[in-house]
Amino acid sequence: MDTTQAGTIASTGKTSSSTWRKSDTMWMLGLYGTAIGAGVLFLPINAGIGGLLPLIVMAIIAFPMTFYAHRGLCRFVLSGKNPGEDITEVVEEHFGQGAGKLITLLYFFAIYPILLVYSVAITNTVDSFITHQMHLPSPPRAILSLILIIGLMTIVRFGEHAIVKAMSILVFPFVAVLMLLAVYLIPNWSSAIFEHVSIDGNGTGSGLWMTLWLVIPVMVFSFNHSPIISAFAVAKREEYGVDAEKKCSRILAFAHIMMVVTVMFFVFSCVLSLSPADLAEAKSQNISILSYLANHFDTPMIAYMAPVIAFIAITKSFLGHYLGAREGFNGMMIKSLRGKGKEINHDKLNRITAIFMLVTTWIVATMNPSILGMIETLGGPIIAMLLFLMPMYAIHKVPAMRKYSGKVSNVFVVIMGLIAISAILFSLFGK
Repeated sequence: MDTTQAGTIASTGKTSSSTWRKSDTMWMLGLYGTAIGAGVLFLPINAGIGGLLPLIVMAIIAFPMTFYAHRGLCRFVLSGKNPGEDITEVVEEHFGQGAGKLITLLYFFAIYPILLVYSVAITNTVDSFITHQMHLPSPPRAILSLILIIGLMTIVRFGEHAIVKAMSILVFPFVAVLMLLAVYLIPNWSSAIFEHVSIDGNGTGSGLWMTLWLVIPVMVFSFNHSPIISAFAVAKREEYGVDAEKKCSRILAFAHIMMVVTVMFFVFSCVLSLSPADLAEAKSQNISILSYLANHFDTPMIAYMAPVIAFIAITKSFLGHYLGAREGFNGMMIKSLRGKGKEINHDKLNRITAIFMLVTTWIVATMNPSILGMIETLGGPIIAMLLFLMPMYAIHKVPAMRKYSGKVSNVFVVIMGLIAISAILFSLFGK
């Protein structure tokens, strides 16, 4: 990503890191918007089904795990020699051309399938809303998906500033509805979850340690916003110069507090209003928590709200992941052309990338292939590796990162990363 593009959110001069600016709020909400997508509507079921103790552990470690991991990745991008270098250029600078190409390829193929999944999800959500809530015939899928993706790509066409601004605006109604729903459920809270507390096992047939082990990846991906971290770091370095690391850490901290407080309150409110048997039933039905709550409490309004909330969630997450997918695709193109002694204009490259993304997301959204979920899951270990392990490895190997060595938080991040990767691999191949 070029510095002029990253600088569209920035001021012309460098600003003190102690000053909180409108652009900082915009990026804070953009980080939240990327992380908290439609998956949050399934989180109370996936996290709550293991019982109370895993939920408490999740609430305790959610902030440090999210903050230290994403701060490490942000510091890695900021450690590049030249301002304006994104993650694909920094990995080449630190690890050499060969490793740079490989990591750029992995980075793209970890994020791009998620973008494809979102293109399918937004088409399915709108189609479901048209048929079930509006009671209209289902429109041709190819036309519906094309209209939706062109709408999303129109925002993209206006550049990074428009993308982050659109995401920050969408966060407000999303958080408002999430919190209102959590408060609305309070009168239905019961002690059912407390009556099934056990250190030996739970209703899922797994022991406590197994449940805790397998809930770590759920947490990692519930709060993951690594695809936007590189663009965030580049923009803030352009804006704050040498003070960028302090400012980025502060913005990340506020964004993560907001994520953990809102999401965990929503999760606990949902779990406390249902019994473990209810959560198991919701899991078996493979529906979102909103759909289950609407049926359980016979509240059609919640069912009506569900696709609207999902649409907002998917839209903002699509935009955030687009920034990461574009970086990966641009990085591969630049490295390929550079190997042939050629250069390409960034604006032209962004246009080529946009066309590629539009065409491929439209085709996939129209076809809705069943293999897509598996491809996305395979990207899980790559995301965990890039987010948790690569920055910690760089702290020990890269001179520009050595000032961050010797911290207990580094050990914590590595342990969480290894737990997440091992649990993901077990979920994929161990059953």
